[in-house]
Amino acid sequence: MTEVIGIDHIYITVSDPQRSEAFYDRVLLETLGFRKNRFALNDEAHVQYFNRHFGYVLRPSRHSSEHQAYAPGLHHFCFRVESIADVVSVANQLRAAGIDASEAKGYPEYAPDYWATFFTDPDGVRLEVTNYRQERRDRHDQW
Repeated sequence: MTEVIGIDHIYITVSDPQRSEAFYDRVLLETLGFRKNRFALNDEAHVQYFNRHFGYVLRPSRHSSEHQAYAPGLHHFCFRVESIADVVSVANQLRAAGIDASEAKGYPEYAPDYWATFFTDPDGVRLEVTNYRQERRDRHDQW
């Protein structure tokens, strides 16, 4: 059996590419340390943010409607950082950058060491940053 070793990329459709690029520059470039490039597919401009692990690509939408988290499709996207201190730092940086991120806090109902901050992009896509929890570390190390 072939094992999937990671997420290579995710594409997010956006209603206003310039507005979304400005938002994701603050989140992914300035706060989470991604890099950025641009490319075109079928004459449509795309912006790709990437780190060593995966790419997060913005592409223009072809329909105008706000994202519905509880409709079929993507509910939310969660970025993982190393530690609880990193979650706190990210939440503070996002708020300082004018992004309405929740205060970082623990969510023991999810896991004893689960910390997160939550926010949404300009089209209503729900985003989260959480810490690398012990259960995830154990799963990785003891697979």
